[in-house]
Amino acid sequence: MSANNKKLVILGAAESGVGAALLGNQQGWDVFVSDGGTIKPSFRAMLQDNGIAFEEGGHTEGKILTADCVVKSPGIPDKAEIVKKIRNAGIEVCSEIEFGYRYKGDSKIIAITGSNGKSTTTKLTWHILKTAGYDVAMVGNIGRSFALQIFEKPCEWYVIEVSSFQLDDIHQFRPDIAVLLNITPDHLDRYNYVFENYVASKFKITQNQLPSDLLVLNIDDPAINNYLTTHSIHAKTVHITMDENKIHDEGAFVNKDNLHIRYDGDDMQASVHDLTIKGKHNQFNSMAAGISGRAAHIRKEKIRESFESFEGLEHRLEYVATVRGVEFINDSKGTNVNSVWFALESMTKPVILLLGGQDKGNNYHEIEGLVKEKVKAIVCLGVHNEPIHDFFYSFVHTIVDTTSAKDAVHAAYALADKGDVVLLSPACASFDLFKNYEDRGQQFKEAVRSL
Repeated sequence: MSANNKKLVILGAAESGVGAALLGNQQGWDVFVSDGGTIKPSFRAMLQDNGIAFEEGGHTEGKILTADCVVKSPGIPDKAEIVKKIRNAGIEVCSEIEFGYRYKGDSKIIAITGSNGKSTTTKLTWHILKTAGYDVAMVGNIGRSFALQIFEKPCEWYVIEVSSFQLDDIHQFRPDIAVLLNITPDHLDRYNYVFENYVASKFKITQNQLPSDLLVLNIDDPAINNYLTTHSIHAKTVHITMDENKIHDEGAFVNKDNLHIRYDGDDMQASVHDLTIKGKHNQFNSMAAGISGRAAHIRKEKIRESFESFEGLEHRLEYVATVRGVEFINDSKGTNVNSVWFALESMTKPVILLLGGQDKGNNYHEIEGLVKEKVKAIVCLGVHNEPIHDFFYSFVHTIVDTTSAKDAVHAAYALADKGDVVLLSPACASFDLFKNYEDRGQQFKEAVRSL
C-alpha cells in the first residue's frame, strides 16, 4: 500500500493511536495526531522524537477533514461530532488493528475476542507459542498496540486481544485463527442498547476469513448459537464445549476432569487439575488456547507443559496471600456482573465478597443463585452502594460500606473465619475511588500484605 503524500489523521493519542502514528510515519504517510484531551508525557515525547505533528485539547476540523484515512481510537464513539463529520465527508475510518494489518507482511495472526476471558486466553495462547519457541508478540488490548509492535519489532506471529470497538472499524483485517469465547451484554450504550448489534460486532472477527482459516467458537454460548442459526461462516469452525456429544471429528471438551483437544487426527488430553488457572471458565479459555496452539502446529507435549507453567493475569482471580487461614483473591479486573459470576463459580470455600464502584446499571439477578450458595457477607467498596444494598439485603445478612481498599480489607478480614476466602470481584468500574482497576487491585494487595 503506497502512502506517499497521503494524509493520515489519528484521533486519540494513547497507546493505539501513537502506535498507528509511528507506523504510518514509517510507511510514508503525512501524519497528524489530534487528541481532544491531554496527551500523556511519554506519548507526547514519542511523537516529538519522530517529528510527528500533533494537537491536544481539541480537534482542528480543517486539518482533520483533509485526511485520506482516519485511524480512530476505540474509545471514541461514532456519535462524537468530529466522527460524524469525518464519515459525512466520505473519509475512510479504520481501527488501529486494521491499519496495522495492512503492514504485517507474511506474519500470522491469532485474534481473540469475547465478553469475558479474552485477556487470559490471549496471554495463555501467547505463552503456548512462546514456550514452543515461536517468534511471537502479544498485542492489542493486552501488551502493546499491534501497530507499535510492527513499527518497533515485526514478528512472525501475533496473538491479538481484540474488543468489539476495534472490530467495528475493520475492513480487511483477517486472522488466520480467530477465537470467539462468549458474548454477554456489555458496552450496550455503544450499540443503541440492542444486544444483537453487539453480537454482530463480535462476529466481525470472522467476516474476512476464508475456508483455509480457522474460527474457534464456544458452542455452549446461547448468543453464539443463536447467531449461527441465521448466519453462515466461511472459515473452518471448531467448537469448544463441556458436552462431548457436541464434538464430532475436531474440537475440545471436558469429560470426567480430563480436558480433550481433538485436532488434526490427534486427541490430546490434560487433567483439569494440572491447569494453573482454576474454574470452569478457565477450562474454556484453556480449550480455546489449546486448539489455537494445535492449529499453529505446536506439539501436544508443549501445550501440556504450557498449561502447567502458565502464570495467570494480574488482577484476574489472582491469589494474593493466606493470612491466618483466610485466603485473599484479587479479581479487580472483574468490572461487570458476568465476570463476578465466573469468579464465584470457581470458588470452593465460603466467600466474603468485595463489591462496588462505579455502577454501570448492573443487573445482579445473574449472580443471585451463586451469592445465596457461597457468599457469607458483602463488603461494599464504592461511593454509591445503594444498588448493592437494595438487591442483596434480603438474603445476605451482613453488608458493610467502606470507601478505601484498606478499610475494605480490614472489614472483610474481621468478618472472615479460618477456611474462608476474601474475593475482590467488584462488578463495577473503579473510577469513583481509584485511577483504574489496576490501581484498585494494587491497593487491595498492599492492604492484604500489611495485615
